[in-house]
Amino acid sequence: MTDVPLILLAAGGTGGHLFPAEALGTVLMQRGLRVRLVTDSRAVRYSGLFSKDMIDVVPSETVRGRSPWALARTGTMLAAGTIKAFTLIKRLKPTAVVGFGGYPTLPPVFAAKLAGVPTIIHDSNAVLGRANRFLSSRVSAIATSLPGVLDRDPALASKTTVTGTPMRPAILAAAAVPYVAPDAQGPLRLLVVGGSQGARVMADIVPGAIERLEPALWNRLVLVQQVRDEDMARVRAVYDRLKINAELAPFFSDLPRRLASSHLVVSRSGAGTVAELAAIGRPSILVPLPGAIDQDQFANAGVLSAVNGAVRIPQVEFTPDRLAAEISALAAEPSRLAAMAAAARSVGRLDAAERLADLVGKVAGI
Repeated sequence: MTDVPLILLAAGGTGGHLFPAEALGTVLMQRGLRVRLVTDSRAVRYSGLFSKDMIDVVPSETVRGRSPWALARTGTMLAAGTIKAFTLIKRLKPTAVVGFGGYPTLPPVFAAKLAGVPTIIHDSNAVLGRANRFLSSRVSAIATSLPGVLDRDPALASKTTVTGTPMRPAILAAAAVPYVAPDAQGPLRLLVVGGSQGARVMADIVPGAIERLEPALWNRLVLVQQVRDEDMARVRAVYDRLKINAELAPFFSDLPRRLASSHLVVSRSGAGTVAELAAIGRPSILVPLPGAIDQDQFANAGVLSAVNGAVRIPQVEFTPDRLAAEISALAAEPSRLAAMAAAARSVGRLDAAERLADLVGKVAGI
């Protein structure tokens, strides 16, 4: 087995980074290569392609403030992680290291550069993330999910390939389910999710919006909503009072299947979520996370709203009245929902993992 090339995948411990890594790993293994995951401690709780004996945990830290103490802590943790990653790379002798963003990517990719191992970074966002921006001038190749991300920097654009976001098998299976618009009097399946950490704003706004809908819509709604434990009681109380058919949970392990069965999705607009909505082809109302330095979620949502595949609502405008108006308008026009689904699907890439695997093979010389 030691003669079989090893590809080291580096990803932060959230689904938005881990799922593309898992999708690429699946394809690389199908091509007869070995893969391992280098990540932070959060990833240990994720199940999927990477069993515990395929995971190496390397210390890392996100920039959490601009105080000298905070910056010193971050620098110390990243330095410690780089030293551990360098030792790991010297022992494992990978053919290439592929990073998927987030600060946990920095130590292994930077260590690989120091060790002379070919490196690739992949970014799913419409705006390059901070960790990947730091690494971009130092790596052998860059893969992006969307075109034009680095067009303003010729030096980086020359080594950039647009691959799309690699999709795990569950998303590919969901993408095979055709969208069927709701009947004018039939069930309206609404899915509300808030990203990997949930979103309090969904608990604050969605119940009030549902309450403002016409009672005839209450009887049609089949609502599935991600709700954090601390918000569960107050959200459930509203839906019970209105007699809404609602399923509430802090986490859904079968989210791809639920996306596929939905008529409309209300969500944050993280890169992974937007890519999955496009791959599966589902209409959505997207509420970008405010306050981000790069406004990456606003840009991500713009990819779908630009083709009329989604309605983008800045959080400052995301009120119960506005959301109720949008849901009511879409429920009254099933043909518009179908058109939005087709538009979203038009920008999806189902072969992204294969494209990225091709790039890895090219850079690694295998």
